[in-house]
Amino acid sequence: MKLIGLTGGIGMGKSTAAAAFRRAHLPVFDADAAVRRLQAPGGAALPAIAAAFPGTVAERHGKPTLDRAALRAAVIGNEPAIRRLEAILHPLVRRAERTFIARARRAGARAAILDIPLLLETGGQRRLDFLVVVSAPRATQLHRLRRRGQMSAEQAAAIIARQMPDAEKRRHADLVVRTGLSRHHALRKLRRLIQDLRR
Repeated sequence: MKLIGLTGGIGMGKSTAAAAFRRAHLPVFDADAAVRRLQAPGGAALPAIAAAFPGTVAERHGKPTLDRAALRAAVIGNEPAIRRLEAILHPLVRRAERTFIARARRAGARAAILDIPLLLETGGQRRLDFLVVVSAPRATQLHRLRRRGQMSAEQAAAIIARQMPDAEKRRHADLVVRTGLSRHHALRKLRRLIQDLRR
C-alpha cells in the first residue's frame, strides 16, 4: 500500500483535494478532524490541555469541554505555548494515524492519504511514498481565510507566519496542485494521480 501525503498552508484548498480522494474511494486520514475529536467534549486530550492551560477547559453537562477561543488566545503568537500544545496533541494524532494505516492495510487499500497540515514542518514526509502539496496565491489564501470568519486577521497572519513558506513546500512536492485558478484546473492533475493509484 502506498502512503500519499497531502499538505499545504492554511486556506490553500487542501479540503478540495481531500474530497477528490474520498470521492475516488481512497481512505483519507484527516489530522485536523483527529485533533477536533481529541478536543471534543470528553476528548482524550482535554485533561492534559486543562493542566497545561488553566481556564481553557470547563465541566459542562458532566463532561470536560474545551473553550476554543480561550485556548486560541493562550497559544497564538506564543511559541512556547504552541510547542506545549503540540507536545500534547501530536503523539495522540500519530497514534490515530497508525490505527488508520493499519485499518487501510487490512482492507486491502492500494493507497492511503494522510491529510496533515504540518506534515513537512514535523518531518512527516520521511514516511511517505509520494507528496502532494496544495498551493494558491497569497491573495487567494487571505481571501479564503477572511471568508471563513473564524479568526481575526492577526490570528491568521500568526498561523501563516508559523507555517513553512509555500514556495519551500512546493520544492518538496512530487505533485503541486494549484487551487487559485479554476476547480477544474486544480482537480485535473489530481485525477491523473488517482487513476495511477487505482491501477
